[in-house]
Amino acid sequence: MHPTTVRVRLVTPPLDEAARRHRFPYGDPRPGHEGLRGQGHGAWAGRAMDEVAGQDPEGLRRWMTDTSYAPPGGGESVEALIARVGAHLGTLAPGTHRAVVGQGVVRAAVVWALELPAAAFWRFDVRPESVTTLTGRYGRWNLLVGQPEEQPEQS
Repeated sequence: MHPTTVRVRLVTPPLDEAARRHRFPYGDPRPGHEGLRGQGHGAWAGRAMDEVAGQDPEGLRRWMTDTSYAPPGGGESVEALIARVGAHLGTLAPGTHRAVVGQGVVRAAVVWALELPAAAFWRFDVRPESVTTLTGRYGRWNLLVGQPEEQPEQS
């Protein structure tokens, strides 16, 4: 790895009970990587998606189709999440960084790093217990894909 390269290993944890029940997560802090905390879901945090769909179907529809829409009660839009995650990645010092993050943060990081439209956020499936690696230097980022199974990452 070149001495000015930033490598970010985004590790998704195993599914917890809330995720299995399709509950909107709380934007848990990430010490050392505060900009990589999960998306703020406002009044929806901790509630099951089916419950939100029953009580606020239009809000849920907008959230899933309009990347500028923020959930009520101080929630964060997908666009705001992408911008926050990107701003954090842009400030990282050269070297390797590891952060345990939610699936939404991985999606946001990939969208920002590859300069994709915000709507691409919804087109990525991120597996639990997986690692997504981004490398960057001089404002250009790359996504590492196709790593062989059960082999250590190569520089």
